[in-house]
Amino acid sequence: MSAEAQAGLGDRLGRTRRSFRGWRGQRPFWGGLLTLLGGIPIMYFPYANLTLGSMTIRMSTTAGAGSLIIGVLLVVLGLTLWFQPMSRVFAGVAAILLALVSLVVSNFGGFVIGFLLALLGGALGISWGPSRAAKQEAGGGKAADAPNGEPAVAGAGSGASDDLSGTSPNGNDGTNGRHRAG
Repeated sequence: MSAEAQAGLGDRLGRTRRSFRGWRGQRPFWGGLLTLLGGIPIMYFPYANLTLGSMTIRMSTTAGAGSLIIGVLLVVLGLTLWFQPMSRVFAGVAAILLALVSLVVSNFGGFVIGFLLALLGGALGISWGPSRAAKQEAGGGKAADAPNGEPAVAGAGSGASDDLSGTSPNGNDGTNGRHRAG
């Protein structure tokens, strides 16, 4: 390879890496990956044969079909977290519930490996929130900055606030419902 070919390959690899980083930042990537990886041992172990010397150990149980269904659903929920980030709460809760059910149905949740991965992935899926930049893109562009350098709150100019915590029912006490010390 010539030097020009390597420079073009490095530039293309860098653009691909930056593109993947941007895609990964707009969704609960790690939650989806752990949920997907948690489904694999749950659906694999009930159908696996372990050979020790001349002895074959089968892990198949009467709940093999249930293990397969739970494992496939966890893989689908992991992909849902990647490709439908707006349904992250549903997918995360469903992953946690399926992980808990897998303890009983599927050889202690794929020998606890699949259980822990799916549980952690579901929790990461629920707790993930879109970044400030992703919210601004969805809102229709960049928000204007306030005088102190902070991004302006949408609706701050109209006097309406999205945060109603600590407000007084009558709305005219001037303290926004908070007590002053002293």
